[in-house]
Amino acid sequence: MTLDDQATPAAALRPRRSVLYMPGANERALEKAKGIDADALILDLEDAVAPDAKPEARDRVCAAVQSGEYGHRELAIRVNGIGTEWHDADIAAAAAAGPDAVLVPKVNSAAEVLQLVAALEAAGAPEKTKLWAMIETPVALLHAEEICAAHERLTVIVMGTNDVVNETFGLHVPGRNPLVLTALSLSLLAARAAGKVIIDGVYNDVKNLDGFDAEARQGREMGFDGKTLIHPGQVEPANVAFAPSDDDIAHARDMITTFEEAKAAGQGVVTFNGRMVEELHVRDAQRILAFAEAIASR
Repeated sequence: MTLDDQATPAAALRPRRSVLYMPGANERALEKAKGIDADALILDLEDAVAPDAKPEARDRVCAAVQSGEYGHRELAIRVNGIGTEWHDADIAAAAAAGPDAVLVPKVNSAAEVLQLVAALEAAGAPEKTKLWAMIETPVALLHAEEICAAHERLTVIVMGTNDVVNETFGLHVPGRNPLVLTALSLSLLAARAAGKVIIDGVYNDVKNLDGFDAEARQGREMGFDGKTLIHPGQVEPANVAFAPSDDDIAHARDMITTFEEAKAAGQGVVTFNGRMVEELHVRDAQRILAFAEAIASR
């Protein structure tokens, strides 16, 4: 198997380091979002919108998506969940608006993924509009692999860590409690097995930047592609935490050069900075460089 055979899918290289929730009922917030350097925006019709404001918010969010005024930012509409009184109308309106993605909360099974895909197709959603699913309940966690592998239109998994804590009767603690870490790990394994992007959950204390930095680093170390955010002040730290540093990029380039020169010279064992280098290390270096290029070309 060659290095090219292991190339990272293009969809996975799209930067999603910072994924910022914006309340769909707040016209000022939607306008402000046009100038925030987030990789992606989730225009929210669920938790951030009061029941009596949901129809108006739906119209406002769909108009925002169709405005073409959000530049490089990937746009997702978070609809209300399956079984709510707003869900069907949300799906129909979102499909007509044609965002980059429709995010659905509390997806609990592969059958629900297929139901959502069918609903988007029936409503005429363009091919570019992908399905994103939130994993945030005990039943979803126990079926994460099935959910992630259910359909190719599902491209991104979003962790709902607040709901995981709430539904397991746990506590929010620094470093996250063991059950939350287990939930994150299970979901990440399921997403990677199915070739999906996966985004870490939110950090609630918007004034605690040190705490946010620590949790963002933890998410990056675990392997998440980015983090969902609830405040614009969290965007820049997330962009830094989930991007390769200048040192990472230089190290990757030097490793690839060393490996290629050694192979060309017929060396059976390649070392770089005193450590043995194999093709898996080079693939990781290639992924780092490709992701850095994707960030630079936004």
